[in-house]
Amino acid sequence: MTETSLPEPKLKPPRFQAIRAIVALILREMSSTYGASPGGYIWAVLQPVGMLALLSLAFSLIVRAPSLGTSFVLFYATGFLPFTLYSEIEGKTSGAILYSKALLAYPRMTWIDTIIARLILNTLTQAAVFCIVIAGIIVIFELRLTITVGPILIGLAMAILLGLGVGLMNAVLFGLFPVWKTIWRIITRPLFLASGIFFILEDMPPFVQEILWWNPLMHVSGLVRVGFYSVYHPNYISLTYGFGLALVLILLGLIFLRANYTKVLEAR
Repeated sequence: MTETSLPEPKLKPPRFQAIRAIVALILREMSSTYGASPGGYIWAVLQPVGMLALLSLAFSLIVRAPSLGTSFVLFYATGFLPFTLYSEIEGKTSGAILYSKALLAYPRMTWIDTIIARLILNTLTQAAVFCIVIAGIIVIFELRLTITVGPILIGLAMAILLGLGVGLMNAVLFGLFPVWKTIWRIITRPLFLASGIFFILEDMPPFVQEILWWNPLMHVSGLVRVGFYSVYHPNYISLTYGFGLALVLILLGLIFLRANYTKVLEAR
């Protein structure tokens, strides 16, 4: 008699394993970040709303009108929300590998999965927050706007890619040089004031404009405001500079992470 061999179980293709790993990481992140606190995702919306309310109240007592339009809340929202999108993605990306350090012991989990999962989740979260807050402002204050979606999407895409690129580079630098985390926090504190949240570039003196032009987040806020203010036509915006810088940082970050991610995992 001949022995009958049982059919070997079919292994799922690597791409499906990667998708399952990414989905699992997203669900884990959602549970730990938003599921552990009362209100969960509600706080993701209430935090920028509270910040915008404080900014609008404070600056309405100082100046008579914003640089564009008549609504302080909308003006600051078009600068603050894209900045928050960049900031959240940069912060989450830079800590993605160490956050999922224990899971990387499993052979089917890779460091790139952790980054992709955090990128997807935080992009979707911040995009939803952007839409909810902007829609709420328009409805509550009964604003009549002619919105051009194209520049808004381009500006937000630039913010996402810049956040990813800076986050990837910092993921390497934080692991190899722990002191860089402290240095980075110090040198980027003025970024909140220098990214076009409270002003437009044209409000600044010429020599200040030349300096601020090199801040890619100025190009982000300018693009987003083009979509909300039909009378605003800035000539300083450079898609080549903004997207070019982001893509260079992403490429370098991926190269350095691939070569040094084991050392990054050893960092505390």
